[in-house]
Amino acid sequence: MNGAAEILVIILSVVLAVFLILGIILIILLIRVTRQIKKVTSTAGRTVESIETAVTNMTKITSPMFLAGLVMKQVSKFRKHK
Repeated sequence: MNGAAEILVIILSVVLAVFLILGIILIILLIRVTRQIKKVTSTAGRTVESIETAVTNMTKITSPMFLAGLVMKQVSKFRKHK
């Protein structure tokens, strides 16, 4: 009986050591993935900010142009009716 218990203890310790090593490897991989996710999100944030700035600048330009176009249409309609 003593020999069987020792074999079970050896098998159990080997399995636990393998799980410990796999757990450490998994934690290292998860840390790498979270760092990459953090890089991607910061890049996406910068991209969104630059697009937002571009859109804001475009609205500053297009709003007066749109109003000028409306005024020109009204003026041309008024001239046609005269």
